[in-house]
Amino acid sequence: MKISVLAATLLASQSNLRPYSVRAFTVHRNVVAAATAASASRHCPSPRVVSSASTCKMSTTTAADAPTTAAGDAASASASAAATSSSNPLLENTSLPKFQSIQPSQLTPAMTSILAQLDSSFAALENSLSARLAEQDPSVSYDDVLPAMEKMQHPLGYAWSIASHLNGVKNTDDLRKEYEANQPKVVQAGMKFGQSKVLYDALSAVQRRWDVTNEGKGDGDDLDSAFAAAQQRRAVSNALRSMTLQGVGLPVGSPEQARFNEIKLRFAELSTAFSNNVLDATKAFGLTLEDPADVKDVPESALAMWADAHKRFLLQEAEKEGNEEKLEEVRGMEVDAAKGPWRVTLDGPSYIAAMQHIPNREVRKKIYLGYLTRASEFTAEAEEAKEGETEKATIGKNNVPIIEEILKLRKEMAGLLGFNNYAEMSLASKMAPDVASVTNLSNLILEKALPAAQKELAAATELARTTGGPEYSESNLPKLMPWDTSFWVERLKEKTFDLKEEELRPYFALDAVLKGMFELIERIFDVEVRDATGTVEVWHTDVRFFTLHDKSEEGKHIASFYLDPYSRPADKRGGAWMADCVGKSEALGFDVPVAYLTCNGSPPVGDKPSLMTFREVETLFHETGHGLQHMLTRATVGDVSGINGVEWDAVELPSQFMENWCYDKPTVYGFAKHYKTGEPLPEEMFEKLKQQKTFGAGMMACRQLLFGMMDMELHSNFDPNGEETIFDLQRRMAEIYTPYALPVEEDRFLCGFSHIFAGGYAAGYYSYKWAEVMSADAFGAFEEVGLDNENGVKEVGKRFRETVLALGGGVAPMDVFKRFRGREPSPEALLRHNGLA
Repeated sequence: MKISVLAATLLASQSNLRPYSVRAFTVHRNVVAAATAASASRHCPSPRVVSSASTCKMSTTTAADAPTTAAGDAASASASAAATSSSNPLLENTSLPKFQSIQPSQLTPAMTSILAQLDSSFAALENSLSARLAEQDPSVSYDDVLPAMEKMQHPLGYAWSIASHLNGVKNTDDLRKEYEANQPKVVQAGMKFGQSKVLYDALSAVQRRWDVTNEGKGDGDDLDSAFAAAQQRRAVSNALRSMTLQGVGLPVGSPEQARFNEIKLRFAELSTAFSNNVLDATKAFGLTLEDPADVKDVPESALAMWADAHKRFLLQEAEKEGNEEKLEEVRGMEVDAAKGPWRVTLDGPSYIAAMQHIPNREVRKKIYLGYLTRASEFTAEAEEAKEGETEKATIGKNNVPIIEEILKLRKEMAGLLGFNNYAEMSLASKMAPDVASVTNLSNLILEKALPAAQKELAAATELARTTGGPEYSESNLPKLMPWDTSFWVERLKEKTFDLKEEELRPYFALDAVLKGMFELIERIFDVEVRDATGTVEVWHTDVRFFTLHDKSEEGKHIASFYLDPYSRPADKRGGAWMADCVGKSEALGFDVPVAYLTCNGSPPVGDKPSLMTFREVETLFHETGHGLQHMLTRATVGDVSGINGVEWDAVELPSQFMENWCYDKPTVYGFAKHYKTGEPLPEEMFEKLKQQKTFGAGMMACRQLLFGMMDMELHSNFDPNGEETIFDLQRRMAEIYTPYALPVEEDRFLCGFSHIFAGGYAAGYYSYKWAEVMSADAFGAFEEVGLDNENGVKEVGKRFRETVLALGGGVAPMDVFKRFRGREPSPEALLRHNGLA
């Protein structure tokens, strides 16, 4: 999914985070951007130095080159003061995070210090700008405002983005408490910036002067100068729009402003509670299986994963009891994947394997309903009972009332700003002009996808009837239930292609996949990726670190990224996302961006390395696509560098584009080698893999259309104070987009829909399909020159890098696409790629 500082929190306050994967939303270093932009980071979500060994370099012109005004001096003082502390690693903001030294208890002291300094510095900046504006000083410039703010806010962005990141990948009770205690303070700081009329007036003055003079346009004959000017214009335009959406136009001290700010603070609290509830409910579920018949014909990798999970569960129980004798006994237990016991959990790899492979319908039903009822009235009572009376939260573990309150508050907030509904407010900062445009695209795809989906389900049902035994007879089971569909679709795929996913996994070892993906990046973008694991501090032993080097510039180090590849259900949120650790910024002197790439793939089991499913391979490529747009940016204005400033419904273009290469023969044979023998993937298996690409495309498309239009309906036509419930709406939309698979009565999918209730996708989930039109068309440019035409591929790859990846948010996404493709995007490639043309 979707991330930018304040994205995780400040946007949570407006509730704008990416399909199955929650690809975060980025954290802008500039708090104005983070706190005011309606479409920060994902992915989704996105929510940013350094020794040469570690990654980022401070350029020679940075904080020392702040504006010479009093405001500029104040901004520089703020940044340097916060950076001088050596006792609290959250204050050491000129280097990569010192993860091994960071403790939850350090967050409150760091935020107290940073926010006090920021408050003082911002007051000085406002006073300086106010005086100059009152005198109608024509010299108030861009550099006096956004770069000054970026420097001033950097300490806050640095510290809070680390806290937000750790809250997702190393969630503990202590960190959760510290995070929740400080979140309101960060939101209030963001509101102060976003509603500053002085800042708004100063930016408006800059924009007006640009509009009537040639200033801010750059040298028309100098592309670099023109791009630098375009970035500044986009940054100012985005900031003005974002401040409008943050309520800068509400009268100061008015009841409307007070209510607006109250709503934003409540949003932050509600979205964090929603996310925590999903994590807690996911961790709480576990089903231990002991009967071998329940796991008959289940792949060995799944059995090994579940057997290992059972041992880990016993260890956790013994630790809770403090029973050292039992602990030693469990530690000495041999894990036998063939004999069990096996423990199925709700983290991604475990849940998907269970739904696709467990033959026992009743077991599948328990697991399915366990997943679909997370954080609902069905699970809340048990979770709340675990808390002591003194620890009970003001917001319960049931996400139904949280959703209802969020929807009411979003509608009210949109009304305060003059919008008819929240969808209108959300679309004000996106490519899609209105709800009708989103609906039209969805229905265009539905027209092709729905007949295909119905045929796919009919074929799976027929297979169940003929091979599944009496329990699948029409008299006993009029139609397949939701917990049957994945199982029989997988059997149909195996029958159709004579290929099982388990046969592919030995060819997709993580290290080999990484090597092949890096070779692709070098092949099409002329960038070398080097393993630098061990040169920087990390938050878990699983985490790897890599550096990127531009071969066209003699191997110059241009970017870096952390990779956290495996599922850790005990303390890591589900899904996959990219977020930024360090963003490119001329104002801050950071010229080597650094990204976080987070996945929840299959971990190593026993003496076997991580053997990935093909979907996990695609997810890794997807998140790397987000990372490349962040890391290969040429934009140097922090608010529009990388994915910052990119409209939400365009941000998935590079990520979905990268997935296409998972079906490119040279790319696949760069990594598809048996982890034991080194033998390449057999040719016939690759051909079947390619044929599988469009298998189930109809049902998959309909599922995504349902999510996107259900989200849009909740935020446009739904009346949260009316008689229709959110689950009534879910069923109503399913009757349109998935009429062949209506939700069961217990279905509480919305209670786990973190994308729209704890992330940045509210009235924006449609972005996946909107951007997929562009990503498919973009890959079509490579197909047109011929994927076996090496020179042609390199030439198109260079153009893709110089436009889509390099320009970031510095140029409007439609203009970026037209620079790459020479025309506007067409949906034809998407339909063709999905076999729906």
